[in-house]
Amino acid sequence: MSRLMSTTEIEMLVTVLEVAGLTPGAAHSLAERVLSGSQEADPCRRWRDLVARVLTPDCPFPAQRAIHTYVFREHLADGPAPAWVPADEDCARANVARLWRGIGLDGYEALWRWSVQHRDGFWERMVGHLGIRWATPPAAIRGGDNPRRPEWFPGARLNLAASCFQSDPARPAVLYQAPGGALRTTSYGDLDRLSNRVANGLVARGCRPGDAVALALPMTPEAVAAYLGVVKAGCAVVAVAEQFSAAETERRMRLGGARIILVQQVDPHGSETLLERLRANPLLPMVVLPAEPGGAVVLRPGEVAWDDFLSESTAFEPVPMAPEAVLQVLFSSGTTRDPKAIPWTHTTPIRAAADAWLHHDLQPDDVVAWPTSLAWMLGPWLIFATLINRACMAIYGGHPIGRAFGAFVQDARVSLLGLVPTLVRSWRHSACMEGLDWSRVRRFSSTGECSSPEDMLYLMWLAGWKPVIEYCGGTEVGGSYITGTMVQPAAPGMFTTPALGLDIAILDDDGQPAEEGEAFLVPPSVGLSNHLLNSSHDQVYYEGVPTGPHGELLRRHGDRLQRLPGGWYRSQGRADDTMNLKGIKVASAEIEQAVSGVPGVREVAAVAVPPAEGGPDRLVLYVAPQHGVTFEPRRLRRDLAQALRAEHSSLFKIHDVVIVEALPRTATNKVMRRLLREQYGAHTDLPLAVSGLH
Repeated sequence: MSRLMSTTEIEMLVTVLEVAGLTPGAAHSLAERVLSGSQEADPCRRWRDLVARVLTPDCPFPAQRAIHTYVFREHLADGPAPAWVPADEDCARANVARLWRGIGLDGYEALWRWSVQHRDGFWERMVGHLGIRWATPPAAIRGGDNPRRPEWFPGARLNLAASCFQSDPARPAVLYQAPGGALRTTSYGDLDRLSNRVANGLVARGCRPGDAVALALPMTPEAVAAYLGVVKAGCAVVAVAEQFSAAETERRMRLGGARIILVQQVDPHGSETLLERLRANPLLPMVVLPAEPGGAVVLRPGEVAWDDFLSESTAFEPVPMAPEAVLQVLFSSGTTRDPKAIPWTHTTPIRAAADAWLHHDLQPDDVVAWPTSLAWMLGPWLIFATLINRACMAIYGGHPIGRAFGAFVQDARVSLLGLVPTLVRSWRHSACMEGLDWSRVRRFSSTGECSSPEDMLYLMWLAGWKPVIEYCGGTEVGGSYITGTMVQPAAPGMFTTPALGLDIAILDDDGQPAEEGEAFLVPPSVGLSNHLLNSSHDQVYYEGVPTGPHGELLRRHGDRLQRLPGGWYRSQGRADDTMNLKGIKVASAEIEQAVSGVPGVREVAAVAVPPAEGGPDRLVLYVAPQHGVTFEPRRLRRDLAQALRAEHSSLFKIHDVVIVEALPRTATNKVMRRLLREQYGAHTDLPLAVSGLH
């Protein structure tokens, strides 16, 4: 039963809306519409009703944010306030609902419990729902009883690229737009044929199953075809980012054992190309792609043009591989100069495709855009998650920071937009996406770094209050370990559930269960890595890890989580000396080694510090000078930035430099980076600190 509006309520809300920037007349009109609408006692249902009937796109964000705060003002003790609430009919249609009904369960919580209690049964159903194609079916879902090294799908033979081409060949597989250009459509049939030409071209040049092929390509339809062609040939992809230095590229090609490299001639972003850097010290035979299809290529001796590399034959049968055969070598941070080399096998992307189907509710009519690179896990994630689920990828060839990208999202009718939080902060600062029609976006997904709730609230508003599926995992997970769903409310910057098929334990510094602490994974799961190419897998993920609350084996991941009232989770960044900067994991030691040669520097510590308002971590350097050296602050910062750029190109930006007499150390002489992070974040004066340079 609805209640009458009171004068006090109207006056209160009018005041709130005026503070948010509305004129008195506009504030009064909007307040009346808000208060004359649904008077549901449940704030979630009331908010959903207001979004549907009252909060139109022309109403500015500050006003809508104020209304959101007003609706949930008496429920703050219940946990974070959701800004999206699923309708009953949406829940009934969701993929996860189909799954729990098929098992005979009564809802999501029961499904998650079942998925971790019956892991083999869960993955058996998932490979069935996804339509994974087997050259030889497995004898079982899992062999052996060692959760550290499970044998998934024993006896099977498959090539996961084959599972990417189950859609109608005439349907669009990739939409692509270069800056200033028109939308270009590549069908599933076109992509299949081009990837077959790549596979045949590799075979013609002596590549055999198990060989490694390096790809240094921006995301384009041709890059997707090259990637799938390498996989079809039974080879392993070794992808490197175009912005890597020649030294970083050489390290990755060496660790991955690459025999040949495919590289694009022109960087679409206008900077020095990787091809130019590689030509200064050629290491492998190079296949050179033009900037645009059919464009001219200027070659040097020993190089092969893309058109000459491609076979005329458009037929190729994907090479059946063992499930544990390497599909791609990806790289994450380590504690040495060499990055940690993490192999993805032909089973790893099954986790990616499953996460998309389960947690993002991906449907065949979806269009998925996620600015990324083949060198980061989201590149192969995007390919397999989209194509195995028979959806369409949308790729923009320019930077995603301006309005042109937003217009692309609008024109390509993107329905799932993935991103890193840094992008949202940029969009909010410039307001470049406001006024666009993002009504086709059904959900966002955010990954790579901690989200700012305020930024994510703004993102939800841009599309008419659509949910953000927070998605946290890593290269060694193949997807996420904690995320959200389309059948649970979404609060900005918050997680709602461990990923289906995975359990987690949150432990304090004493190894005891806690509401806040380090997150450990409970293996096994499809997607979790089983070995590393250049490190001890057991040492990295299991050595020194306590057992779980029930004596179960735990696996280290390195993130900190906080469990909040109402069933929400919040990420608190990294628990170790690995930093997450702009969505890229990098060890503190890698940054420190890059800048340690700056004249006058005796020792340096790199830490990642979250801003006070929340959001992506920022790089802060603590520098101790050599005896007798006095730094000129601005010059020091410039020299540090140049040294970092020389080693890591333009990947990382220094937020602040703090000059100290000495770094704090433990009794065993280990640098206390955690103390530096905490003291910087608390804005307290560091002992021995001389100055901070912003």
